[in-house]
Formats: sequence, structure tokens, C-alpha cells
Amino acid sequence: MGEFELIRRHFQREGHSVRPAVALGIGDDCALLQPQPGFQLAVSTDMLVEGRHFFAGVDPEALGHKALAVNLSDLAAMGAHPLGFTLALALPEASDAWLAGFARGLFALADAHACPLVGGDTTRGPLNICITVMGEVRPGRAMQRSQAQVGDDLYLTGRTGEARLALELMRGTDWATQACGPQALTQHPELRQRLERPTPRLALATLLAVLGKAVHAAIDLSDGLAGDLGHILAASGVGADIALAQLPTAPALALLPDARRLDCLLNGGDDYELLFTAAPIARAAVEAAAKASQTPLQRIGRISAAPGLRVLDASGHPVAVSVRGFDHFA
Repeated sequence: MGEFELIRRHFQREGHSVRPAVALGIGDDCALLQPQPGFQLAVSTDMLVEGRHFFAGVDPEALGHKALAVNLSDLAAMGAHPLGFTLALALPEASDAWLAGFARGLFALADAHACPLVGGDTTRGPLNICITVMGEVRPGRAMQRSQAQVGDDLYLTGRTGEARLALELMRGTDWATQACGPQALTQHPELRQRLERPTPRLALATLLAVLGKAVHAAIDLSDGLAGDLGHILAASGVGADIALAQLPTAPALALLPDARRLDCLLNGGDDYELLFTAAPIARAAVEAAAKASQTPLQRIGRISAAPGLRVLDASGHPVAVSVRGFDHFA
């Protein structure tokens, strides 16, 4: 199977409905996109490398899902609506079975969010997946990291730490297997699900964008809650207080010693949840948006004037924590 046959067979979807925003899709040197009048174009790129971002031999259908999900999560963090995406794919070999599974996972998520594949590239090499996603957002409505305000509520969708625990269990890390048992991934299948098939929070983000200036800053959690929150705090020139008791904790994480559990909750990566700030006056509207979009949401703290991040126990006293975000070159 040659390169062009590979594209035709697995990625060129003849007769498949395309959004009006796609004036020209796969087949030419460039795709042509047309955002709605009065909207800005939002663009994000993420790369997944075998051995760095995912294990060799991972289910290709799950990998197809995750490759697009991490990009859609970036659009959610900006309150943008998807328009389309491109795919650059390096493959060690053109395996028809592998490609069929990968495309199945990729397009299932793409179709769920009306985000068509509009172009890309394929080449031979170590397995590497690079997706660029494009969306649209009204001017002034993007939830930028620099917009957090003192007094804002701090919200978290879903839960953190499960993907990190799944990763350590799959690696066979001693502290994880000793605490959770050798059959933990079987007994808690949601752990692997959270690592390999994250949920981009676009449904909630779309509703938050409608709330306008009441919702301020946002970020998607790829490198750990504490580290990613640090980007908001630095960009906005503010601090934050997190109530430890308000952090949602999965049953499997409850099996861990306190220090390990806290490390997973605050520093674990690959969560792809949405962390955002909003004015207290918007609490009812934010909760209504979460309910309407069927998105689990928890208010976990507030933005403060004092610089830095503080994690507080049930009595309001600071808890000593090691805060570090994931860094590929650290």
C-alpha cells in the first residue's frame, strides 16, 4: 500500500458531509477554511511521539481518539468551536489493520464534534502523530490565561490524577502497585480510560463562552493541575488558594498514601480537564452550564492578590506540597 492509497483508503472520506466552514478539503495543496463573519480563528498543534507520549503497542483506536482529543481540549480552553483539523503522520510501516483502528478512533471523535479532517501529510519514520486543529471564537470571548481576576472562583471539570496513576501502574512502579494491587487496572478500568481516552470539555466551553465577560481565564490540564494553574497565575499576575477538601478524588487514588495521592492530584499530567476562573456573581450561571452540558464540575478555590499557589487543609492551614509541572526538557 503506497502513500496515496493509504490516504485514500483510511483518511479521504468520499461523500462525507463537510461543514460549511470548509470551502476546500483534502486533495489540494492547501485546505480553504471560512470562519463565520465576525469570528477569530483559533489554532493549536499537539504532537504525540511513541515512547514519550504513549506506550508502544497501544490500541490504535484509543490512540486515534487521544491524538485529536488533546487538540480539541485546547480549543475548549479558549472557548472556541471546532472548524477542522490537519494530520501529519509518520509510520514505521503501512499496516492496514493498524491504520483502520487509528482512523476509527480518530473519526469517531471528529464526527462527535463536527470537526472534519481537511488535510495533512504522511511519511515513513518512527511513529509520530501531529495534529493541528482550527476553531472559531468571537473577538473578546476567548478565555485567555492572562484574564484571571482577584476574587474569582476557581473551577475544575472532572478529576485529576487518574491518568498519572494509570501510567505508573502500567509502568509497574512499586508505590503504585503496592498501594493499589497488581490487578488495579482490571479492578479500576476507568484509570486506563482516563489516560488513553480523555474527554475534551467542548460542550461546557461552548456554554461558558456565551457567558461572556463573567468567565475570565482558562487552561486545559496537560502537565498537571498545579503547574498549569501556575501559567494562569503568572500571566495574570495573581495568586490562588486551593481547598484540598474540594479536590475531587477517584476511588483508586484514595488507596494511595497521602503524599502520593496529593502528588497525583496536583502534579499528575494527561488529565485534559478544564481549569477556569469566573466571577462569583456567575456561580449560578456556571453551574447551570455544567448541568446543561452534563459536565462534572467542582469549585476548588479562589484567585487571590497574594502571589503564588497555596493548598489549604480543612482548617484553612497551608499544606506543604511540591509543585512541579511536567517539562519535556527538565
